[in-house]
Amino acid sequence: MSSANTKKKQFIRPFEGEFGIGQRDITPPIGINNKNWGASSQATATGIHQPLLVTCISIETKSNSLPMVFLSADLGWWKNMEDEAYVRNFILEKTGLEEASLLFCFSHTHAGPNLNRADKDKPGGELIAPYLDTLREICTELIKECLRNKVSGILTWEYGTCNLAKNRDYYEPERNQYFVGYNSSKSADDTLLVGRITDTSGGIMGTIVNYACHPTTLAWDNLKISPDFPGTFKKVMNENTGAPSLFIQGASGDLAPAEQYSGNVALAEKHGRQLAFSAMAVLESMSPAGKALFFKETVASGAPLAIWEQESVAANSNVSAEIITIELPLKPWPSIKELKQSINECEDPVLKERLIRKLGVRSSIGDGIKVTVKVWYWQLGDCQIVVQPNEAYTVFQQTLREKFSSTPVVVGNIVNGHIGYLPPKELYDKDMYTVWQTPFDAGAYEVLVQEVLNKMNSKP
Repeated sequence: MSSANTKKKQFIRPFEGEFGIGQRDITPPIGINNKNWGASSQATATGIHQPLLVTCISIETKSNSLPMVFLSADLGWWKNMEDEAYVRNFILEKTGLEEASLLFCFSHTHAGPNLNRADKDKPGGELIAPYLDTLREICTELIKECLRNKVSGILTWEYGTCNLAKNRDYYEPERNQYFVGYNSSKSADDTLLVGRITDTSGGIMGTIVNYACHPTTLAWDNLKISPDFPGTFKKVMNENTGAPSLFIQGASGDLAPAEQYSGNVALAEKHGRQLAFSAMAVLESMSPAGKALFFKETVASGAPLAIWEQESVAANSNVSAEIITIELPLKPWPSIKELKQSINECEDPVLKERLIRKLGVRSSIGDGIKVTVKVWYWQLGDCQIVVQPNEAYTVFQQTLREKFSSTPVVVGNIVNGHIGYLPPKELYDKDMYTVWQTPFDAGAYEVLVQEVLNKMNSKP
């Protein structure tokens, strides 16, 4: 045997802090308006597939006087920023959190309740406002509970893969048209990032899973409130770890399961198990908390062998939370007044639904030619967290992770709001849903990624 002169470190430093972890049921009442698909013939939910949950993880360290809080809810998206502010601002006020320190993430299920209070006159719409009141109260109490019950722990990250997500920009040559559905000719980002929080004895207290894939398994034929695949994912994770799992939807603008648009809840459950088993495989591959593999020595045998062993590593407890404000260009869309007139004149129910959604977006961004959007940038030790309210294409997370490949990078869509898609500018000359749906003009995504990279590069 021969000892190595140097030890090559191959690890990401664990993060040490105090964590509060909790979960609550936020299932809305049966009968609430949940018409999320233009093709739906039913406007209200007739049953519950699985409960909708909100998961909270609070983080505190000695170096930071204010707590940082993850909230992740089994909800779809905000149809206007007024309702989003109604809920998030209440939570901030009642908990005393700073705006930069709260990330309210949505799983993006398309089988959840409509969150638009302006739809009060639609079937089941009278239940929306009371539901939002209940939602913000539950989230507030959950955060307070987590802050009260915090315990010391270590957060460790590890990358893995899951092949549930597929590219969903399908081109049909005969029609010269793009459709939103499985595109077998283009590979998809299968990156899975798992964070494991363990207590001082090594037991798992909770997990954070960041993965990019639209929860569009259940569609117009489904009449039940459902978290889609994130529901079964969390159920299986809890059964196997004994702890809650917090899901962060990644940059999934162009990603979804190959099999989707179904009324079969068993398919959503299958997808959830697939993601959970992939995350469990990552957990099984991780070193014990506070440990990492180090190259130890070589051994001459039938082959020259390299020996690696677990050794203790120092934890990191540095944190920061800030908001990046970015000005993005807008398309020359019709004004709010013009859209309202078009809605009144429209007799096609599918087209009318599109116009109503466009009005909600236009009302949120105003009638200008540019809009200021916010990006939340956190650092938890070696881990960098970048989340924003829009639906960025997967190239967003790929670019950030390629530039910062030595550290874990969490990337989140539909966090603290929702406006529209952010496709790359080379797609803007194509007849694609994500292009004509978004209010952002060509080049908006490129501005976003450059501003985020500038911020990340400026950090030590």
